[in-house]
Amino acid sequence: MELWLLNHTPAAPLAVLVVGGFVLLALAGSVLAARRFPALADGEHNEMVGVVLGMFGAIYGIILAFVIVNLWTELQDTGRVVSTEATAVSQIARDARAFPPATREALYAAVHGYVHAVVEDQWPLMRAGKGDSAVTTRALDGMYGALADYQPETPSEQAFYAKALDSLNDVAAQRRARIAVSHGQLPTLLQVLIFGGAVVITLTTFLYGIRSQRMRLLFVGSVAALVGFSLLLVIVLDRPFSGYMSVSPQPFKDSALARFW
Repeated sequence: MELWLLNHTPAAPLAVLVVGGFVLLALAGSVLAARRFPALADGEHNEMVGVVLGMFGAIYGIILAFVIVNLWTELQDTGRVVSTEATAVSQIARDARAFPPATREALYAAVHGYVHAVVEDQWPLMRAGKGDSAVTTRALDGMYGALADYQPETPSEQAFYAKALDSLNDVAAQRRARIAVSHGQLPTLLQVLIFGGAVVITLTTFLYGIRSQRMRLLFVGSVAALVGFSLLLVIVLDRPFSGYMSVSPQPFKDSALARFW
């Protein structure tokens, strides 16, 4: 459900759904709590509730900030992995110009198959959280096969051959890293802490007594909006290949790889 929403809902509607939904639930809960326990409006326990809310808010804020910064860093690192992989494939295509026509065309065909397999076959799977290494295995083996069948003779060919082989090894390493990231997400215990903490803090705001219903709803709604937006960031950043902030496959279509499209 989470992945479907990320992949099929634009940014603004998704924000309204997550943040707005959380705020509406918090406001509805506050109204129900005030009706069920009218004595809360007297604010008799405001001092204690304020201390507890401040303590919970500080601890939860530190944890939430750590998680969001970590997820943002991972998103940037994933972008670099994709860019590095595409650059290595691009370098192979460039080095192939120094090879004989038969080898060059065989390597071009293998590169063509690889970039199309990554963008057209593997990327949709990664968006759905099902990145499968088997999808690009044959295409990767095709590039290895094209180089294995070639025996460089001149010093120039040997130099370009060595560079192409190094680039191909980089492709294999970055491909494995990219697929591994597509399967990753926050550990279950950390998810329970993040989403459970949001519920606890919101429920705690219900206990803070304010006689004016408008002010009480404004207080609860403000806290819920802040927490809801933070949860939205966690949901979006936790899936680097899904949603409107996802890593793009565009590097596999740029530079020397543009000719294969």
